[in-house]
Amino acid sequence: MDFLGVNAYRFSISWSRVLPRGRFGEVDPTGVEFYNNLINSLLLKGIQPFVTLNHFDIPQELEDRYGSWLNSQIQKDFGYFAEVCFKAFGDRVKYWVTFNEPNIMVKFGYITGKFPPNHCSTSNSTQSSDGGCKYGNPAIEPYIAAHNVILAHANAVSIYREKYQVDQEGMIGIVLNSIWYEPLRDIPFDRLAAQRALVFYHAWFLDPIIYGDYPPEMRQILGRRLPTFSSEEKDMLNNKLDFIGVNHYTSLYVQDCLFSQCDLATSEVDPSIYITGERNGQPIGDPTAMENFYVVPHGMEKMVMYFKERYLNTPMFITENGYPDANYPGVISIEERLNDIKRIEYLNSYLASLTLALRNGADVKGYFIWSVLDNFEWLNGYTLRFGLYYVDYDTLQRIPKLSAMWYKQFLHI
Repeated sequence: MDFLGVNAYRFSISWSRVLPRGRFGEVDPTGVEFYNNLINSLLLKGIQPFVTLNHFDIPQELEDRYGSWLNSQIQKDFGYFAEVCFKAFGDRVKYWVTFNEPNIMVKFGYITGKFPPNHCSTSNSTQSSDGGCKYGNPAIEPYIAAHNVILAHANAVSIYREKYQVDQEGMIGIVLNSIWYEPLRDIPFDRLAAQRALVFYHAWFLDPIIYGDYPPEMRQILGRRLPTFSSEEKDMLNNKLDFIGVNHYTSLYVQDCLFSQCDLATSEVDPSIYITGERNGQPIGDPTAMENFYVVPHGMEKMVMYFKERYLNTPMFITENGYPDANYPGVISIEERLNDIKRIEYLNSYLASLTLALRNGADVKGYFIWSVLDNFEWLNGYTLRFGLYYVDYDTLQRIPKLSAMWYKQFLHI
């Protein structure tokens, strides 16, 4: 990172590494030492730590005791964990993220069953018969889980504002997975469907934090299935956030399913939409090695401007943006992997699109590429490579790709 010339590094603190049993056990000093070493090493190189408190993982104890995100007790546990981190690291950390992509965690954890705790129903399960989805109620559970995430965020922000922010002089925000949605057809129904998709994916979390309540579009569709905030909770939500983190990679089409025939098996039930990457057999942009990941540069500008206009130009950071290559051992040579022209083209075009949003007044404070190194990509494992640096997984040797040299030059222009 020092060689590249980057001035900030974004990473997550594992809740389980610091508090293996949540507030029901002791702080693990080896976990604290690990992150202290990382933070101090970054600062010695002039690199600011940009720290996420929760990236999906939680102590198993909290799931076993009370069902984690389906129980309001999680709000207290998350606040306790956040305060441990503010105390231990806040003298050096100036950028805090409460949650990374809670819209992904809730969707895959409580609707499709792809991610732990693997809740779904038989009718909408995408899991194979040998594991994954066990049980659940996707009509209610995702909204309960999201409600507790939102209030856990508000609790952590309140603690930071009241006890640490003045002395530590930091900022605190939240990060969403941010997909731009285009209407599949140029008709009013699909244009409204694209707006519903944006609301059910982004505004679901940000409207309560910024405005104190869920989007009216969601309330109208979901009725009593959508929880309500008490007056005390709305007071806590008044603390809001200092920035919105935007993880943006791609854009997709949306078709209305209220007044159109859709494939019900793959439709989003509550917003009544069908999401696809193709129109009349043509992809929305160049496909990549990852499913439903297309190169659509103009989506960056549109996504940022959507947040700018809906949320009063709250400051933003582009917290993830990057390009996946397929990893086929023995098929693609190392030389081909290092000559990653498509990644350079992707990054260049998305940064150009971001520049248009900046020229239109969007308050974007920073930009992070995903990722510095090839790494383990969640359910995709080692089948994808996002890194600026090639990693030989047998020897752990790290070799700069062409994109690393391009980015170094870009940063020094």
